[in-house]
Amino acid sequence: MEISYKTKSLNAKTADKSWVVIDAENQVVGRLASRVAFMLRGKHKPSFTPHVDCGDNVIIINAEKVRFTGKKWTDKEYVWYTGYPGGQRTTNPERMMKKNPIGVMEHAVHRMLPKSRLGNKLKRNLFIYAGADHPHTAQQPTKIA
Repeated sequence: MEISYKTKSLNAKTADKSWVVIDAENQVVGRLASRVAFMLRGKHKPSFTPHVDCGDNVIIINAEKVRFTGKKWTDKEYVWYTGYPGGQRTTNPERMMKKNPIGVMEHAVHRMLPKSRLGNKLKRNLFIYAGADHPHTAQQPTKIA
């Protein structure tokens, strides 16, 4: 008896990548970030291959209009370390939005991607813009609700 199917494995040349636009206005940060990470990874495609960049190129517009649930806007903390003694720093989403409006969304999505060379490659497929305009009209992206 012979098996009638074969597992198809994609590579960089055979991956079918498309461009997608997502409007982040009034979206909850974590839920939107998990959807975006899922699409960047390519898990929504039947031809998903774990070790290959087979996901879509995602454009997020209106990133400064995202929202948090509960009291996360003031109570959530982002912590990092400068590398110097006593160099632990913290901020909250409210201050982060004033300084860098795309930083909140970028941070959320990047933390949901793999921490490897593949993850670094996938991060280059994400484009985040604070306003409603983006310079990727030539790629004819499809709008996702």
